[in-house]
Amino acid sequence: MFVSNSDNLGATLDMKILTHFATTETPFMMECCERTENDKKGGHLAVRNSDQQLILRESAMCADEDEPAFQDITKHRFFNTNNLWIRLDKLKEIIDKNGGFIPLPMIKNNKTVDPKDDTSTKVFQLETAMGAAIECFSGASAIVVPRNRFAPVKKCNDLMLLRSDAYTIDNNFIPVLNPLCGGKAPVISLDSKKYKFVGKLEEATAGGIPSLVKCDRLKIKGLVLMSKDTSFVGEVSIENNSDVAKSIPTGELKDVSLDLTEN
Repeated sequence: MFVSNSDNLGATLDMKILTHFATTETPFMMECCERTENDKKGGHLAVRNSDQQLILRESAMCADEDEPAFQDITKHRFFNTNNLWIRLDKLKEIIDKNGGFIPLPMIKNNKTVDPKDDTSTKVFQLETAMGAAIECFSGASAIVVPRNRFAPVKKCNDLMLLRSDAYTIDNNFIPVLNPLCGGKAPVISLDSKKYKFVGKLEEATAGGIPSLVKCDRLKIKGLVLMSKDTSFVGEVSIENNSDVAKSIPTGELKDVSLDLTEN
């Protein structure tokens, strides 16, 4: 069985990976990618010291004081794409052994009742992670896959990146990183409060998505209006501290930091 997140546009049924999974006879296999700054908050693969079992660690499972170490991409080099391959006979053994379920570790996640309102009542969301099942399978394995196997759309940062020229569609209709990016996707950081939901991103990009193919890092704070006639190159920072959306200049913006507040 192959399982993946519905928002991962790169998760396809790869016959080479299937063949590898079948021939190695491992009960559970996780596809991982090398972590970049874009992935520092995502769950990563680790080895449990007590028994050398592969486990998945999510951010919500770690103490606050462990957060810097958790996000250290040089210490924890591989993250879970949640592309998972599972032997159904081994899965049944575990389910039967545990009375009809898989004993996944419980995760306590801090949330608010209304996700659109950070001031609404705070609650704990109890959840489990499918990838955490790796610790339930003795002999579980992991493989490192190319970045094109992981193209998620979880936040507006991801959506803007995938809509830009930093990605292209290949002959199999799969989004892949543009070769002109040099194998590394731009790091996009949109204001998390202003662009938490798609509607605000749609308003900001009504004039089109700027070129990101030569961009290394883009940071936007505040409300802005973008255009397809703008090209971000290198490291660019845009700031607007007013309550009115301001237009980003067209043309090439290379290694600049702009304050649009007074414009």
